[in-house]
Amino acid sequence: MASKRNPSPRVRHRRAGDAAKAAPAARLPRHGLARVLSKYGICSRTQAQALIRAGRVRVDGRVVSDPDARTDARSARITLDDAAVAAAQRLYLMLNKPRGYVTTARDERGRDTVYTLLQDAGLPWLGPVGRLDKASEGLLLLSNDSEWAARITDPASALDKTYHVQIDVLPDPGLLARLRAGVDAGDEHLAAKSVRELRRGARNAWLEIVLDEGRNRQIRRLLAAFDIGVLRLVRVAIGNLALGDLQSGRWRALSAAEARALAELRSCPARTPA
Repeated sequence: MASKRNPSPRVRHRRAGDAAKAAPAARLPRHGLARVLSKYGICSRTQAQALIRAGRVRVDGRVVSDPDARTDARSARITLDDAAVAAAQRLYLMLNKPRGYVTTARDERGRDTVYTLLQDAGLPWLGPVGRLDKASEGLLLLSNDSEWAARITDPASALDKTYHVQIDVLPDPGLLARLRAGVDAGDEHLAAKSVRELRRGARNAWLEIVLDEGRNRQIRRLLAAFDIGVLRLVRVAIGNLALGDLQSGRWRALSAAEARALAELRSCPARTPA
């Protein structure tokens, strides 16, 4: 039997070239242009879409008016109003939101927004990480790091959120148990991960309520199902990040360790009812 011989260098080169043509070329990550600007941390995706449609953004010297135009974030030269766009320094804030402020950049009804509290601070663009409704108070996170924000708000992370809630009734152990068990509301089941009484007065009481999901107005709707009115609702912690003694209307930057720990945290097991 004839022995097999190794192909000549010329044959090996030709085969390697054929294989390279047949194999799909490695591609760098490409995203829509609006998403790229958002990931740079200079504006929200909605704001980026408006800037792009207005013709204010160029990619490699060419005006691009399609917010979904595929863009290579690593190699493209992007300008906004002829100024080079670069990734903003990542910033992570906690704000003690007062009652009466809405969590949005602009309000069509002219109400005060949380950005009113930041307007003289000389900060770059920041987006809210989650929400607090107008009547609620307490810990609100803001950041220009969209990936970090997505990890914090991802339902899969199931981060505990702790609230102190003043209610207009005096609870008994049975009521606390029913709040933990929850109630069906349409196609949703509303329940608290844990509930305990903090203190009581003559006509009302304060509860600590922990949630590990982010349904819209969940606590208010849960309590309303049991004919309980909410007098105050204050978020005091997200995961292991506590509001502490930060005064209402004030903010502070998170340390790198705090931001990293929060992004890596996952929900703790439910507490054993007292």
